[in-house]
Amino acid sequence: METRAGRLSPPEWLLNGLRPQSTPVPWAAVARAGVALATPLAVGLAMGKPTYGALASMGALSGVIGDTASAYRMRIFNIAVPQLFGAVGVTLGTLVYGQGWLAVAVLTLVALVSGMISSIGAVASVSGLLLLLNSVVGAGLPMPRPWWVAPLLLTVGGLFVLVLTLLGWPLRRRLPERAAVADTYRSVADLLAAAGTAQYAERRQAVTESLNTSYDLILARRARTHGRSSAMVRLLAQLNVLVPLVEAAAAAHLHGRASRQPEIAEAVRDLGDAVAERRNDPPELVLPEPQGPADRAVEAALRHAATVVHESDPDPYNVDDRLGRPAALRIRFRRAARSVLLSEPSWRYGLRLALCIGLAQSLVVLVPVTRSYWVALTITFVMKPDFGSVFSRAVLRALGTAAGLVVAAAVLSEVPRGWWDVPVIVVLAALIPAFSAKGYAFQTAAITPVILLFSDILNHQGFGLVVPRLVDSLIGCAIALVAGYLLWPESWHTRVGDRLADAVDETARYVAGAFDAAGDRAERLRQRRRIYRDLSTVRSEFQRALTEPPPAGKRAAAWWPLVVAVERIVDATTAARVRVDHGASPPPPAEVTDVERELRGLAEGIRSSVVLVEVRTELEGGEDGVLAPLRQEVMAARAIASPARGT
Repeated sequence: METRAGRLSPPEWLLNGLRPQSTPVPWAAVARAGVALATPLAVGLAMGKPTYGALASMGALSGVIGDTASAYRMRIFNIAVPQLFGAVGVTLGTLVYGQGWLAVAVLTLVALVSGMISSIGAVASVSGLLLLLNSVVGAGLPMPRPWWVAPLLLTVGGLFVLVLTLLGWPLRRRLPERAAVADTYRSVADLLAAAGTAQYAERRQAVTESLNTSYDLILARRARTHGRSSAMVRLLAQLNVLVPLVEAAAAAHLHGRASRQPEIAEAVRDLGDAVAERRNDPPELVLPEPQGPADRAVEAALRHAATVVHESDPDPYNVDDRLGRPAALRIRFRRAARSVLLSEPSWRYGLRLALCIGLAQSLVVLVPVTRSYWVALTITFVMKPDFGSVFSRAVLRALGTAAGLVVAAAVLSEVPRGWWDVPVIVVLAALIPAFSAKGYAFQTAAITPVILLFSDILNHQGFGLVVPRLVDSLIGCAIALVAGYLLWPESWHTRVGDRLADAVDETARYVAGAFDAAGDRAERLRQRRRIYRDLSTVRSEFQRALTEPPPAGKRAAAWWPLVVAVERIVDATTAARVRVDHGASPPPPAEVTDVERELRGLAEGIRSSVVLVEVRTELEGGEDGVLAPLRQEVMAARAIASPARGT
């Protein structure tokens, strides 16, 4: 506890998790969740099979949790693929139900696999969650016989959510990829409008996220399309021409004059509208007179973008395609498998999760507790890698579960089982997407009474479920805190510095290649995109670390200015390269080598330091050279230090 104005108050990291996020309520998802969970239960009651209805509704719950994408094509993957893993999981759990130590061994192995595949990507992460979650449920609750009934019902429930989701697709006139590309143009317009202001860094992050989304959508579409779709070819060309404009924005931020005028941002915004509306009218650009290399770069990139946006039918085989053709499915599968099997973080997380689940299931065998599957269920959610800090999730889940159990107690004690469950589920299910948008504790509070109500339909325990569930949740949180957090030094000696050091090394390579006259421009553009993706990941890692209690959270806060400094170095490098492309004198090779050496020294210092220690840097070159801003940013990065802040 911390003292504020003479009073005790909760620590800031806990308050951050308990503050509801200011996000709008997803009303469509709210309505869909209520219908998706209540309908299977109603059908089961009408058929005289409430147990079947409850299982199908539990599958629908998994679909509601996994429905996080905005584009319909991505939602097919986000919902359908995890359902297959969930079916496998409940099958394995059902086969070892009541088998004692065999169940312990199987669930521990499933936890290892679940944790390892979660590192592949968003869809794999949800798939790993459902694989383990349904294995735990299958091993802890008696399922209908024969063995295939439970996985079939869970899958049908999840696919019902997918069907409800896709009902809105015909009503949506805009191609999702087109809408994403148009939104990316608008985010670039906002970036140019913020050039030279303190909002530039925030807008650049928004551009990076928007570019990532657009490229991911187009790649996913191309991977499923045989040949080359003319619509995708055109959208790809329209997206690719934004890359030089984003590069020029970095130069405009540091050196531009005319390019900061509102006409520039408005012209880019008009191009975004043209992409969304598929307009082919000739471009009419009235731009301010350029006043230097940075302005000339913005004008050239903008005029080229306007030409491509308004081009009617680009040649599919001559389009500027820096992404390349997507690899065959077997090749991408082999790459993903190799990444999982050879990745240290993948094994590390898998072993942590397996240890926790193994301990939970061993506790069930050694100290039998009614419905103690809830212990492993709690660990599955708490140890989810992309939900945030394990420590804060454990605390927030305990609080959220307690709040959810208050609602569950009222429902289980006052509402008779039967048809009254249907309207209750409609209301409780609708709260899940609404509360999930507010934070992890709120999501837990919304999901808990729904799962308990389904458990009661399967086992008829009534109000007697409430207290054991609270005890089981606290035990699961305790196991996650000890075996999944405190026993691993990386948890409280934050590893975000290693990720940042890798990004600095990549930046050093980018600096070396950016001014190599013989270098490949397309490769340089791909390298810049990789750096910004990496820095976006580093930002996410730091934001998760900031929710940790001291000392990890305090160290992450101390290192945060260095993350910003590295981003500024990348911007300065891009700006310098753009200025050289549009008339500025190129820097001497020795000056480039000097900057590269300092960056590699910075990366090495980050890896070897627990605290930030200032490093004096003397970089060669005049004050007016094209690399002058870059040298200043490097010196500023190496000077960011305070041993007291890092302790």
